[in-house]
Amino acid sequence: MKVSNINLLYICLVSFLIGCSLEKPKNSNTASSPRLVSDSYKAPVFVNDDRKEQIKNIAPEIQNLIMNHAKTKNIPGIAYGIVVDNELVIASATGLINLDKKLSATTKSSFRIASMTKSFTAMAIMKLRDEGKLSLNDPVSQYIPEMSTVEYLTEDSPTIDIENLLTMTAGFPEDNPWGDRQLHESNQMLIDLIANEVSFSNAPSFRFEYSNTGYALLGNIVSRVSGIPYQDYIKTNILQPLGMEQTYWEYDSVPNEQLAIGYRWEDEQWKLEPMLHDGAYGAMGGLITSIEDFSKYVSFHLSAWPPRSDEDNDPIKRSSLREMQSPQFSGLYAKATDFNGDPCAVISGYGYGLGISEFCNNLKQVGHGGALPGFGSNYRFYPEYGIGIMAFCNLTYTSPYPFKDIGKLLFDSLDLQPRQLPVSDILAERQKQIVELIQSWDLELEAKILAENFYMDKSREYRMSEIQDVLNKAGDIQNSNEMEPRNQLRGSFKIQAENGVINIFFTLTPEKHPKVQQLDISFEPNDEK
Repeated sequence: MKVSNINLLYICLVSFLIGCSLEKPKNSNTASSPRLVSDSYKAPVFVNDDRKEQIKNIAPEIQNLIMNHAKTKNIPGIAYGIVVDNELVIASATGLINLDKKLSATTKSSFRIASMTKSFTAMAIMKLRDEGKLSLNDPVSQYIPEMSTVEYLTEDSPTIDIENLLTMTAGFPEDNPWGDRQLHESNQMLIDLIANEVSFSNAPSFRFEYSNTGYALLGNIVSRVSGIPYQDYIKTNILQPLGMEQTYWEYDSVPNEQLAIGYRWEDEQWKLEPMLHDGAYGAMGGLITSIEDFSKYVSFHLSAWPPRSDEDNDPIKRSSLREMQSPQFSGLYAKATDFNGDPCAVISGYGYGLGISEFCNNLKQVGHGGALPGFGSNYRFYPEYGIGIMAFCNLTYTSPYPFKDIGKLLFDSLDLQPRQLPVSDILAERQKQIVELIQSWDLELEAKILAENFYMDKSREYRMSEIQDVLNKAGDIQNSNEMEPRNQLRGSFKIQAENGVINIFFTLTPEKHPKVQQLDISFEPNDEK
């Protein structure tokens, strides 16, 4: 089934907003003992998978869209890529990363990615959490004592905890573009800001408001808990395990031929933007990377799906990645539209360093934008499709790609399919038994497969009469179609009959040997000609 394509209201939402005494927590996410794991679970899979080939075939069209976008928006240089699972299947660039030296943009060019850095910071926090070194419910003041003296707006304000910083619900005011100019500031400046009674715009845990300062504080916590500078922690625990050897914090460290220089468009000409050194606010937007390197990070996020029993590799657990990608404080945008301008409501929220949107067609999109003086960046990935898109440019506060048009290509012109959930053994078994039951009403079979509530909800006589009425309308039964599972214990299927189709939905109990607790049957007659 083709996916209706989404007009990026997301652009206006969270992910496009631009921009200690170390007591061991009482509650940690670390497993204390081995756990039993089912050997019957079947993870969703791609069926007849040709995603890579389909996407490679539209590479010329993607390139044309990027080049036209660069021309229309007066962008000096753009690098971009599309990953499928763990492979960078499209990677290209256009324009220049240095106007004076006439250096061409490539997929190895190093761009500052600004707020796309935030998910790295969140990942570091999650790793420390998984290791039992902190809890997301810990008060921030446990690690940054100066937070204990802040003046809250209301008497009933909850104490700001680490999760408030992750989800941007601490009550700090939106701090773009002020926060962008603090990138190079020292740790002392950050702590002095807090110690001098930082201002609040909301009570904590009341609503989302984009905060660079909150992520700078998270970087400070990473340093205090790990005992090493935040930047070193990210490099050692995230970048190096992912093989991101060409990702940097300080622009002075980037080879000259790789470094993208930032510009703004003013007075019908490009003007040089001063490059900011890395500092205390680096945790909110300091990383410098290339498409080739960053594609490994996107692939790592995609690797979290689906839940499964494969080996769980570093940097953090798959379950923690999925946790990062879960929205908090979600809002409904009823007037949103898809890529074609058709109405398509969206629920959007902020997770841990990531913006998440779920659309009316069940398409889930995860990602983040980034912007600093001289740069614009963005990435989005689709967990159920195993596809990620990323692009960087060197023009102040500018979207690096025409995502609406690219979205049309991907989700309208192509026939991309999400993973399909296989039918569990118990669903398949119960399907056969249900088909037999509704024709025979065998007492021994009833006792075997029907839950104790089944005839309490509707009497046996009533159910038999109700179902027999459907069978009379349907005529002779011909065959059953394959199950359409919704999960391991719930699904639907169709029975082809002489006069039409019998639709059956059922759900099973949580018992060791799951039984049928709900059974809905309806008849759909053949079209009359």
